[in-house]
Amino acid sequence: MDLFAFGRFQIGVATCLAAFLAPCLAAAADPAPTKSITAALQPFVDNHSLAGAVVLVADKDKVLCTESVGFSDVGAKKALKPDAIFWIASQSKSITAAALMILVDGGKVNLDDPVDKYLPEFKGLWLAVEQDKDHILLKRPKRAITVRDILSHTSGMPFRSAMEEPTLDMLALRDAVKSYAMTPLQSEPGAKYQYSNAGINTAGRIIEVVSGMPYEEFLDKRLFEPLSMKDTTFWPSEDQLKRLAKLYKPNKDKNDLEETTIGQLTYPLSDRKRQPMPAGGLFSTADDVGRFCQMMLNGGVVNGKRVLSEDAVKQMTTKQTGDALKDNYGLGWSTGGDSFGHGGALSTNMTVNTKRGLVMVFLVQHAGFPGDGGKSLGAFQKAAEEAFASK
Repeated sequence: MDLFAFGRFQIGVATCLAAFLAPCLAAAADPAPTKSITAALQPFVDNHSLAGAVVLVADKDKVLCTESVGFSDVGAKKALKPDAIFWIASQSKSITAAALMILVDGGKVNLDDPVDKYLPEFKGLWLAVEQDKDHILLKRPKRAITVRDILSHTSGMPFRSAMEEPTLDMLALRDAVKSYAMTPLQSEPGAKYQYSNAGINTAGRIIEVVSGMPYEEFLDKRLFEPLSMKDTTFWPSEDQLKRLAKLYKPNKDKNDLEETTIGQLTYPLSDRKRQPMPAGGLFSTADDVGRFCQMMLNGGVVNGKRVLSEDAVKQMTTKQTGDALKDNYGLGWSTGGDSFGHGGALSTNMTVNTKRGLVMVFLVQHAGFPGDGGKSLGAFQKAAEEAFASK
């Protein structure tokens, strides 16, 4: 190689290195965005209204920041780390909806088909017209419930069946769904928005029947592996349990935090006798949730690979609850304005702001907050939008 060619080679390498390192150097030189986000949350930790939080902000291509504040164990003063594991509860609904939409994309499921096409036990459902502790009056609904109904909480199905006691995770999905088919509808299909674990669980059972594989296996192969969601599971391993953030609620006087447990689930959480619950059973990390949201923001694509069609993403994230209903819900996602997202029972949240092109993930483990802790989500989102307004 002559000296001129070698010189061009060196310049090329230097240019590539500079381009590769520029984002890292810029981040190191300007920590202000990250500091503003932690500064917005730290006061809630200091006044004991928030145990701790892991937050993530990303655009469609990269993670802009991942930060943690507070504690995973308040009593032991154990700092919360960015790779902490959280029960994301109803955020599982968005993931289940995405899994079903993979089958819609493949022509295996039609959103406007009646559920009984895939699950015959749903033929001949009843609708409760009157009901009290002494009697129930039933009639046939005007139409069958559809796949679109169960994904948008407009099927008329109840939150759960009477068999799902005392916890929600001990019935096999097959048996839980049969119990829903035996339970009268609470409203006419399509007539009312009624938040329903039963409906989303039924969607999970359709995935099993149509794909020919267990629901949790379908998620692993078609979503979690392509998205590298390595920490998302229904059964935290022993290693993951060491990273599990403890759950807190307000104490009796509502002026401090008190440790508690997840009443909806059976312990130990690693026990495989527990059943995968499509409507609310997943545990995850900010990194994994962020990656899932990035895929949605990017129109169904991650790392150049298409997971969902653009049409599937559009249907999931636009209002599916009908013009007559004020409730804004898509297919597995809450919708409205320039954003879509979903929360969980323990105050977790993921929001995708399409106008700003931002993903915002907020993971905590709180069954309510003392003081002004409930304002911590809004404080994070405001700080994130201001910090990355130009992104």
